[in-house]
Amino acid sequence: MKLDFTGFLYALSYALDAVEREVTGAIAGHGKRVAWLSWLCAAGCGYTEQEKVDLVGCAILHDNAVAEYIREELRQETAPDPAYEAMLARYGTRSVHAQIGEQRIRMLPFHRNIENVILWHHENADGSGPFGKTEAETNLFSQIIRLADALDVGYHLSDMDESEFLSMRTWVQEQTGILFSHAASEMFLEHVRWEQICEMQQAGPLALLKAHVPSMEYDYSDHEIMQIAAFFAGIVDVKSSFTKDHSIGVAQKAQAMARRYGFSHEKTTRFAFAGALHDIGKMVVGNQILEKPDKLNASEFDAMKNHAAETYKILREIHGLEDITEWAANHHEKLDGTGYCRRLSAEQQTMEDRLMACIDIYQALTERRPYKDGLSHRRSIQIMEGMAADGKIDGSIVKEIDLEFRDAQKETEDAEAAGEVRLTTKQWKCEVCGYVYEGDTPPASC
Repeated sequence: MKLDFTGFLYALSYALDAVEREVTGAIAGHGKRVAWLSWLCAAGCGYTEQEKVDLVGCAILHDNAVAEYIREELRQETAPDPAYEAMLARYGTRSVHAQIGEQRIRMLPFHRNIENVILWHHENADGSGPFGKTEAETNLFSQIIRLADALDVGYHLSDMDESEFLSMRTWVQEQTGILFSHAASEMFLEHVRWEQICEMQQAGPLALLKAHVPSMEYDYSDHEIMQIAAFFAGIVDVKSSFTKDHSIGVAQKAQAMARRYGFSHEKTTRFAFAGALHDIGKMVVGNQILEKPDKLNASEFDAMKNHAAETYKILREIHGLEDITEWAANHHEKLDGTGYCRRLSAEQQTMEDRLMACIDIYQALTERRPYKDGLSHRRSIQIMEGMAADGKIDGSIVKEIDLEFRDAQKETEDAEAAGEVRLTTKQWKCEVCGYVYEGDTPPASC
């Protein structure tokens, strides 16, 4: 499957910014400013264009694990992990998200070796950083991102004036060999000018990245495409404990159903990719809404529903993913026109739209969440058949989902029927409004 990976990162950086802003309070666009400053620093350093493109990608994703770190911190309050506590005590807060981010970014198909770039992006030149690595022990990519990250956080590049810029240059000189490597400092002092900062403030870092960083489209293997999908699906899923592993589950079932319907190999990959990214818009929705245990008020309900529109907004910016954008963004549409975000009629929905909507419902019903056990296959299909009878979803697709996944659940259902397993649910939360109610099964309507 062909993909401009850097362009893909640009489109998703909007969602990444939303997560970082929510959990750290960072000024919007931090990752893109770090990427643009890194690009400027690397000018004339001897890197190939592809290597500089990879540097930009690493810079955009340098804080990719912030949401995961925050969730892990919250989890420690209820179920402390001794290994996590030991790592935190030994290395400190900054090392944790660097370690998680390093593990996760290795899933992505960069063209050069990016080992330890994210892991070491908080290391100080004098060895006083989290892992005690000196500038002689770290790589130049991590050194550049270390400097760019510190400058944006410390000096607010988005609204600084010229006197602050000059003060920043003096500070970089003073911190050379202490916080910043000699190589990174030299690159910054030689290549970054006040006029370039002004241009970034006026045009925005994303516009400059698009204008100056080469667009490179490659034909990625199925494995590489699904690794990219899994990386971003993981960020979505980790943002809320209520939907952990939901996107990956939808992607896996989308792939299975695409094969069942005889989609071509290429279309099967694209459909699974859409499944992994269908909830990418939830990265823009605050966790106070995603994890609210009570019924959402009108404005919160609108914000929750807006995630489908945000998915469309994010994905439509990626050239060549027009079909994927439609399949992903239309997963909450209903055949009677009561769905969201576009309220499409049955005639306006493609077969793929209808299939993705059914897969999303089936995955939500069968998966275990903090507030409920997963329903059995049989019970999930019964609920979906009721929705089909009400004109909400495609009954013929429900039948195919039943046939495809029936065997996978057979052992569990046999044990349940024999009394060996009891899938009881004491609390249910409406996937739309967030209202929590009691009972073994959900009511017919919210």
